[in-house]
Amino acid sequence: MNPTDAADPAYFHKVVDCQWACPAHTPVPEYIRLIGQGRYDQAYMVNWVSNVFPGVLGRTCDRPCEPACRRSRVEERNLAKPEPVAICRLKRVAADFKGDEVRAMIPRPLPRNGKRVACVGAGPASLTVARDLASQGYAVTVYDGEAKPGGFIRSQIPRFRLPESVIDEECGYILNLGVEFRSGQRIESMAALLAQDWDAIFVGSGAPRGRDLDLPGRQEAAADIHIGIDWLASVSFGHIDRVKRRVIVLGGGNTAMDCCRSARRLGAEEVKVIVRSGFEEMKASPWEKEDAMHEGIPILNYHVPKAYVVEGGRLVGMRFELVQATYDAQGRRSLVPTGAADVTVPCDEVLVAVGQENAFPWIERDCGIAFDKWGLPVLDETTFQSTVPRVFFGGDAAFGPKNIITAVAHGHEAAVSIDRHVHGEDVARRPPPHVNLMSQKMGIHEWSYDNAPTNDARHKVPWAKAEQALSSIRVEVELGFDPAVAWQEAQRCLNCDVQTVFTDKLCIECDGCVDICPMDCITFTANGEEAELRTRLKAPALHPQQSLYVSGALKTQRVMVKDEDVCLHCGLCAERCPTGAWDMQKFLLLTTKAGPACRDSRPHPGRQGVAA
Repeated sequence: MNPTDAADPAYFHKVVDCQWACPAHTPVPEYIRLIGQGRYDQAYMVNWVSNVFPGVLGRTCDRPCEPACRRSRVEERNLAKPEPVAICRLKRVAADFKGDEVRAMIPRPLPRNGKRVACVGAGPASLTVARDLASQGYAVTVYDGEAKPGGFIRSQIPRFRLPESVIDEECGYILNLGVEFRSGQRIESMAALLAQDWDAIFVGSGAPRGRDLDLPGRQEAAADIHIGIDWLASVSFGHIDRVKRRVIVLGGGNTAMDCCRSARRLGAEEVKVIVRSGFEEMKASPWEKEDAMHEGIPILNYHVPKAYVVEGGRLVGMRFELVQATYDAQGRRSLVPTGAADVTVPCDEVLVAVGQENAFPWIERDCGIAFDKWGLPVLDETTFQSTVPRVFFGGDAAFGPKNIITAVAHGHEAAVSIDRHVHGEDVARRPPPHVNLMSQKMGIHEWSYDNAPTNDARHKVPWAKAEQALSSIRVEVELGFDPAVAWQEAQRCLNCDVQTVFTDKLCIECDGCVDICPMDCITFTANGEEAELRTRLKAPALHPQQSLYVSGALKTQRVMVKDEDVCLHCGLCAERCPTGAWDMQKFLLLTTKAGPACRDSRPHPGRQGVAA
């Protein structure tokens, strides 16, 4: 193998698995260390720069960081159920315990630069664009048909998961940057918007149309069949405050989980979630399914809906065909009937949560914006620019329904594109991130970070008492960590951003690092092809998706090979090394945001209005 190019920003970034997996590349270990030190304001701001909505995401994020967390892979050799660090819930800790000083820490916007940007929709993608551009002196106007900003954060996430006060606070930080919010103004014509003198237009209108399920009996029972996302919005805005006794929820995504749990709180005595796929194939996050079942809501799988059962003009149930999964030689799944008789499940009301679709009836098809066969805008996947150069899309409006953190990531990239576009620069030229490696050495055998991770199992987030949580749609069910438990959970983090950096010219091949490594992840051996070399390590490297750290040839012509996958970042190798060939260096990745640093002639990224 060739020596590892540790100067490549992507190499050490990939070692920080949680940050690598986060669409917004939030520096997770950095804010977890700050939480462990009780520095909640600073931890909140680290999040605010990257993901914009720490309090919202600390309660509702889809957590792509957690399945990637190295803690699970380190523990899998010894524990029956290895679990990642509770990254998402620690993010909430920063939001819950921050002080008023945070308002003073938010950078003041730069003077107005004469550029005007319109954002259609007030969801997370549009608000991210507004945050990034308003801080740089842009005059940003956000249009939305609702009275308050937030988009689907406000309309589709129930208050028992996300209190409205958290949404108001974090949207307020953005509007207070000088963003003009035009509430109750739904854009009805893209052509009319293009006729105005906007320097750029960003479309972040989401995927506002829920899919229906048109089966026999649909029209006769229409009064008792509701589209899930529309029903959740009606509950959120107080238009619906009760349900009938028996409720079926169709669908296996997170919207379905929100529907069933909301129906339970609105008085339904029997709530069932029914899906056509297998339980493991449901799109809902594992914890969403667990939460629903914890509240006594059964999930019936491999049930294909066939008809709404109507008697005397009233919905009384649904009929389902029982199926099973079969797989062909290529691993493609098919659902085939079991041959058993159809099953009728009694119900009085049905909530249909089988997916969402984009809807752009307000964009005229002759305005220059091209759409694909699925009705999605034709976009550059990196720049989010449409076929009309000054129109950009992001969030669910860009490539279909995803999640909040993906919408935020889209917003950051679209803001960079807009900033470059209005300054006459090629939007396809994306400035690389700013990367820094800084030694954590404080003396001969001392480091500026706590390098002794605890052996504790993952700590559970306390819940409100069941009788209290299920009595109201507005009682927050998760109570969050208190500072003491947050500190304990923070100690589980392996500080994956503090890298073991090896200088082969200083190595005397004493093997001291090999002897002291608690994970057997360092090997001195003859070089070879990667697949073969992985089998010769002191502990075989089992996860090829994580690169090996390979040195240049040493004096004996051996090479040092380190399996990054299970490293604890404990620093024992660096402490043991007599020549300083190993050093612990903190990796800092600053992704480029809108502003002077994203342009071709750019100053240091720290000079932007919003820190990079």
